[in-house]
Amino acid sequence: MSTLDARFEQAQVDVKTLTEKPGNMTLLRLYALFKQGTQGDVSGEKPGFADPVGKYKYDAWASLKGTAQDQAKTQYIELVESLKSGTGG
Repeated sequence: MSTLDARFEQAQVDVKTLTEKPGNMTLLRLYALFKQGTQGDVSGEKPGFADPVGKYKYDAWASLKGTAQDQAKTQYIELVESLKSGTGG
């Protein structure tokens, strides 16, 4: 396992232990970075109006299209670190 992957996994643990829940926009950003970092570019059909949460998640992930997986992992780690220190979200 690479150092980046280990830090990414630790950030996934750390995000669950935050003392304050991030706002919805930050949660969408975390979701999108996680998906881009683990699966690459968005896939599947965009959810319709009957699934507004799914639509927002899809759009957030799609906004990262073309971002390298390692870059998305790094941004995820940085966002979690900023949330832990109280400077993000």
